[in-house]
Order: sequence, then structure tokens, then C-alpha cells
Amino acid sequence: MEKREMDIQVYSIKDLEDISGIKAHTIRIWEKRYNIFEPQRTDTNIRYYLDNDLRKLLNISILLENNFKISQIAHFSAEEILKKVNLCSSKTADKNDPVEKLIIAMIDFDQPAFEKTVLKTIQKSGFQNTVNNLIYPFFTKVGILWQTEAINPAQEHFVSNIIKKLFFSEIEKLKEPENENRKFILFLHENELHELGLLYSYYLIKKAGGKVIYLGQSVPLPDLVKTWNAKPAEFLVTSFTSNISKQKLTEYIGDLTEKFNKSKIIISGIQIKNLPELNNEKIIKLTTFYELEKILKIL
Repeated sequence: MEKREMDIQVYSIKDLEDISGIKAHTIRIWEKRYNIFEPQRTDTNIRYYLDNDLRKLLNISILLENNFKISQIAHFSAEEILKKVNLCSSKTADKNDPVEKLIIAMIDFDQPAFEKTVLKTIQKSGFQNTVNNLIYPFFTKVGILWQTEAINPAQEHFVSNIIKKLFFSEIEKLKEPENENRKFILFLHENELHELGLLYSYYLIKKAGGKVIYLGQSVPLPDLVKTWNAKPAEFLVTSFTSNISKQKLTEYIGDLTEKFNKSKIIISGIQIKNLPELNNEKIIKLTTFYELEKILKIL
């Protein structure tokens, strides 16, 4: 994935495959047989796709999961696709369901209602169960709403900031670790802004007794080096959510292992799932937070 003039996000057919799970070969067949997409072309005749194409493909994926056939979907207009995706979503919606309550509060920019629902769930089920069974299902639903253009970025930023505040509140409730030897530096690379996953890692590590130096989002590599030199840490923890090419991601991880060869580096996030095997014992690759909890128990 890359950006062209005027900051337009573009995708290769392989990017579409990685994000949607639909094979590039299948996408090409749909283009030829049903004219599902009309990709742009570079000067060297290489296909590329835009955000609208990605949204359409993700919506098609939802309809396929709901027993529609591609031969049917091909005859739907863009508006019909959006309506049917919303209908599929609304069939399972329950306004008494906490996830649906969060969606309504987000759309209405209703901070008290949003916080009330989350805090009530924390009181009933505990913080970790709330994250696993409410917060992450909520963001999954937000992803669907983004695909159907039912929400705007301001609404997502609105709820992300509320949840960040709640995360920090729960972190502050934990007692400070007695063991200063198990240090963890938590950070995101300088083009990464999505820190909810990193904040949850902060919570889990502190709960397990680890000492956390939390740097947060958009940390330039030289600043990370200065921090480590001042406070050497056994572990570095980071996550990759925003679009980044496999080449740049691999190069960045290589820089980390070179500059911090005395530390183990824990990496997670949706961007790492398609990375090739790194064959480096210093890298710990996580696909779920349960894996982080298991690791923390044996450290």
C-alpha cells in the first residue's frame, strides 16, 4: 500500500487479498467475468486500486458470508450493496446489547452514555473481559460501519479518546511493580497512531509485575535509542496497525534487532500477520493478547 499525489491511498491487488482474505486470482476473475472493479493503471500498466474499491470488496465479503452469490452481487448497484450490508448487520443487532449501545453513543457523540456502558460492564465482568468481549467486538463493528460509510473518522476518534482515558484509568489502579529488573519499553513507530493495543499491553505487563516505560505513539527511532541507552530494557514492545509495506516493515524490524541486540522485541498488530518467518530468536511475534499473557507468566 502506498500514497500517490494529494495523499490518495492506493492498493495493489495483493494488498486487497491480504486485507480481505479473497485471493487475487478470484478478484481478477470477478473483474473479467462481472466487471466488479475497474482498476486504475500506472504508466507501466500495473493495476492499482483505491479506497472505494477496498470498501466494495470488504462489503462483498460480508454479503458472501451471508449466503449471497457473487453472480447476484455483481448486479447490485453501489447503493444496493451498502443497504444489504447494513441489513445483514441490523438483523443481528440488539439495542440492549452493550456493543450496540456503544455504536449508538458513538454516532450521537454521547460520551456519558458510552462511558456508562463500558464502566457498567467493567463492574460486572472485570476489565480484561470487557476488553475481550466488548471493546474489541465494538471496533470490529466500527470497521463494518466504516466500510459502509455509516460513520466518519471524527466519530472513531471520539470513541478512541474515551477508551484511551479508560485504559489509563485502569492502568493507574494497578500497583507499581517491586521488581525493577523486568523492564519493558512500549512504543509505536513514527507513522503509527493506533495505540489502544499498546495500552492494553501496558495493562497486562504492569499487572504481571513488569516495569513499563511507556513512550506511546509516533516515536522516532533515534529517540527510542536514547531512551534505551538511558534505561536499558530487557524487552521492547510495539504494534503495527497502520498501512505499511512488507518491505518497510521488515526493514524496520531489522533496524530494531540491530540497534537493540541485547533486548527481545515483542511485535503484534494486523500488519504482521502476513510477514514471512523472521528466523530471529530475539523477535517474539504475537497474534493475540492471550499469547502475551502466557509469555508474561513464564518470564
